[in-house]
Amino acid sequence: MKRVMLTTMIIAVSSSALAKVDLSTLPDRESTQLTIYNSADLTLVRESRPLTLKEGMNKLQFSWANTLIDPTSLEMLPKAHAGEIDIMELTYPPRVRNLGLWSIKSEVSGKVPVEITYLTSGLTWRAFYMGTLTEDEKTMRLQGYVRVTNNSGEDYGNAQTRLIVGKVHILDRIADLARRQHAYGSPIQSPRPMSGLASGRPSGMLMKAKAPMLKMARASAAVKEVKKEGLSEYFLYTIAGTETIANGWSKRLPSFDVDEVAVINLYKYEERRYRQRVMRFLSFKNDTEHNLGETPIPGGLLKVYRGVDDEQHLAYTGQSSFKYIPVDEDVELNLGGVSDVVVEPKLMAYKTENYRFDSRGNVNGWDEVRTFKIEVRNTRDIPVKLEIKRNFNTSYWDIDNSGDFGKYEKDDLRTVKYTMLLDPHTKKEFQYVLRTYHGTREEDWQK
Repeated sequence: MKRVMLTTMIIAVSSSALAKVDLSTLPDRESTQLTIYNSADLTLVRESRPLTLKEGMNKLQFSWANTLIDPTSLEMLPKAHAGEIDIMELTYPPRVRNLGLWSIKSEVSGKVPVEITYLTSGLTWRAFYMGTLTEDEKTMRLQGYVRVTNNSGEDYGNAQTRLIVGKVHILDRIADLARRQHAYGSPIQSPRPMSGLASGRPSGMLMKAKAPMLKMARASAAVKEVKKEGLSEYFLYTIAGTETIANGWSKRLPSFDVDEVAVINLYKYEERRYRQRVMRFLSFKNDTEHNLGETPIPGGLLKVYRGVDDEQHLAYTGQSSFKYIPVDEDVELNLGGVSDVVVEPKLMAYKTENYRFDSRGNVNGWDEVRTFKIEVRNTRDIPVKLEIKRNFNTSYWDIDNSGDFGKYEKDDLRTVKYTMLLDPHTKKEFQYVLRTYHGTREEDWQK
């Protein structure tokens, strides 16, 4: 249910008294634009309405009861006859809650389009994504969506939706300003508002950029598209077309749909990080080579599926959340543990040797020698790439590898990495002998 009550009271003014000559409901919005930030509970609303004026002084009553509108942010601008219409002042009558009166002096009579802008809270958005892998899992269809939730107390019909990615700094919460008993904290007439929302900075409101003031982009096609623009540290996404977003409801809006995004599947095993589980990772790059790269990608949750047959049946693969992805940046998504790729390390032998003694005959240096066997299995029907990391408790060590261990490299002072490719339904096995040096034997290792 629509809760903002807007009425016009056209009043003729004489030198002796006020005589009411007309009372009518403010016409419906002709268009609405919502600019919703994701880093703060903040939305800029721009409404276009045809206002019927008479020559002389006019009064416009605006009530924001049961909404989260910040009354100190209200602005009105005529979109025609600007030199003949003077928006003189906005006052907040004493002892009356949630009510403002605009004084408008007009030299013309008839309908005049005006734009009303204000800040509100209770409108939020978040991005989420669906990825569909091909059967060979070399490419993925990536579909982006935005879910807009409206708890502002007001219905917004046929609204163009714009989304801001980037952190905005505010001194006062909009919801707190909306709930104050009096607009400016006391029941006195407000000063004449300054021209422009950002320049006015009502009641301590400070915005770092005039990002919402860009020209509205119009929808030009039936298929939803998203227009994206860089605004200093902000990024603006404009969803084509209009949507009706009712109070108390959420609505899913399509953001983008890109086919054949090249991806890399990688399985990882590292006991220190993942215990005895093999984890699956999916990575791609936000660049033109991967059919992306035009704009940053807002952070969100990606659910991944795999096509399993020609009838487009899907199998759920996993999900992962990610942060904002700039252009030309890589993203690696952890899809969770799997059971169809197996890594089984076994300690086959252990001994100590090469003892060193101090002057009192106590042991002060020695070597520990461990022999490990690593068995890996791929039970899937497609090839997989596997990365195995082995962590050591000391930085003084030597290693001797044997068997089918693929590519070997030292990852850091205490970690080695094996990378291998496994064909479908195959297994591999390799061994390594790890010698670690302790006590005075560390000096021998360094020499």
